[in-house]
Amino acid sequence: MTFLDPDAADTYLRGWKARIDRMAADTKAMSDRLADLRVTASDDDDLVEVTIDSTGVLLDVRFDQRIQRAAPEVVSRALMSAVRAARVRAADQTRQIITETVGSESAAARTIAERVERQLLGTTLPAG
Repeated sequence: MTFLDPDAADTYLRGWKARIDRMAADTKAMSDRLADLRVTASDDDDLVEVTIDSTGVLLDVRFDQRIQRAAPEVVSRALMSAVRAARVRAADQTRQIITETVGSESAAARTIAERVERQLLGTTLPAG
C-alpha cells in the first residue's frame, strides 16, 4: 500500500475508521449486555435460590420454607451450592455474550472472558 496515491490513502483510512467504529459499537453492545446480565440458580434440593450479576455480586436470596426444618449447616451448604451454580451460569452466559458481540477470535475478547471467569470462578476454564 502506497500512500502516495491520495485515493488509495483515503480508501485505506475510511476502511480503518469503519473497523474502529464497528469495534467500538460491538464493545459498547457487549458492555451493555454484561451490565444487564442477571443469573438465578438454586441448589440441587431447591432450598435456596440466588440471583447474581455479571460480576458475581449477590443481588437476591430466596429461601424455601423447608429451611425451617433444616440444620444451619444444610442451609449454609445449600446457599453456597446455589451461588456456585449461579457463578458457573454467569461465566457461561458472559462467554456467550462476548462471542456474540465482539467475537471469540480477538485477543481482547479472550482477555475479557478470562478475567470474568477468574472473577466468577476463581480460575480460568477452557473456552467452549
